[in-house]
Amino acid sequence: MALAVVATPAPALATPPVQHDEQITFQEWDSYSDWRGGTHEGTFAIPGVRTGITMLRPQGTTDYTDPHTGLTKPWNYATWTSPVKAVGFLASEQVVSWNAYTPAGTWIQVEMQGTYNTGNLTPWYVMGRWASGDQDIMRTSKNRQGDPWSTIFTDTFSIDDVANGVMLEKYQLRLTLYRAPEQWRSPRVWMLGAMSSYVPDRFTVTPSTGGIAWGTELKVPRYSQNVHAGHYPEYDGGGAAWCSPTSTEMVIEYYGRKPSEADTAWVNPQYPDHTVNHAARMVYDYQYDGAGNWPFNTAYAATFPGLDAKVTRLHSLDEAEHFIKAGIPVVVSISFLSSELDGANYSTSGHLFVIVGFTSTGDVIINDPASSSNDVVRNVYKRDQVETAWQRTKRINASGGTSGGPGGVAYLIKPWWKPWPHLPGSTNW
Repeated sequence: MALAVVATPAPALATPPVQHDEQITFQEWDSYSDWRGGTHEGTFAIPGVRTGITMLRPQGTTDYTDPHTGLTKPWNYATWTSPVKAVGFLASEQVVSWNAYTPAGTWIQVEMQGTYNTGNLTPWYVMGRWASGDQDIMRTSKNRQGDPWSTIFTDTFSIDDVANGVMLEKYQLRLTLYRAPEQWRSPRVWMLGAMSSYVPDRFTVTPSTGGIAWGTELKVPRYSQNVHAGHYPEYDGGGAAWCSPTSTEMVIEYYGRKPSEADTAWVNPQYPDHTVNHAARMVYDYQYDGAGNWPFNTAYAATFPGLDAKVTRLHSLDEAEHFIKAGIPVVVSISFLSSELDGANYSTSGHLFVIVGFTSTGDVIINDPASSSNDVVRNVYKRDQVETAWQRTKRINASGGTSGGPGGVAYLIKPWWKPWPHLPGSTNW
């Protein structure tokens, strides 16, 4: 008798990881074991759920002359240096970000030292001198540091010429915590991390498929930067240039945080939306002479209770959809001609706005601070146009020449207890 053959369904295959031309990783120190590691010189790892690092005892005193005020003051200091971290691929760029609080009379300095694939070391590059406020030092980057193979452009470590083959392979980060000699309170840092990336030159990108968060829109407050035009020109010329702090403030307030009335008491009472004025002041980089320093914006967001924030890159709008699905708005860096983004009615060599959702057909719902008033901040832009303007690294500018593009840069801000979404095929976290 012939045996009956019963067909057995093939086992379901796991979804293959998404393949990307670009390589991106975000690596951070944010746990008690992380902070216990590394090299401590007067610093102390804080135990508990909301861990961090602070000064235990000063290792010395140094004078710092603020380049923006000319004032020289003595400061006690202590340092923590991370172990050497392998990137995992050969990177061409890196942006360091941190979450910290600096009481009055304190501030921090963040540095990185890279190891090239040749084995040579970079100098210790200053990636930021930062304080929660602006009463002790003027918050500042240190532009145009460099060696024969790399340069610091405000907040970004950049390989000068990828074609010569010298790339970033490993790195260390160093924190120096400062406090005034009469001050007993110290800075507290609970996250220090770096986004390392290699994004190839590209004028176009392959569109992502979407379908992850279509029909979802987050209720993010809507603020226009342009209603602040002419306000406080000492901060980046006034509100017309405040796309970054305005976007950051929208997300902060989405989570129910905001500066207090006491914090914003310095703002002219006749001005609208005092929290936006305050954000511009609190992210302002006195060296860059602007409010668009990426890690200064995320560091400001993290000064509000319970918020964590970082600067990274995302591979696609599909990844942004995962964040929207998880209830996390995404601030993105973007550049385009007016002809490249239907409905925007302006061109920009560099802008930030907030992805707050997706329509039922996958187009992108944006809170665009470049709008003329708060009432028209919500915009819907075509999916493929947004993705191209955000993800490309090269573009044709208004003069017909070639300019750089953002390559997927994003600010990510969330409550500390909320997990980051799982991104298939990504090593961002």
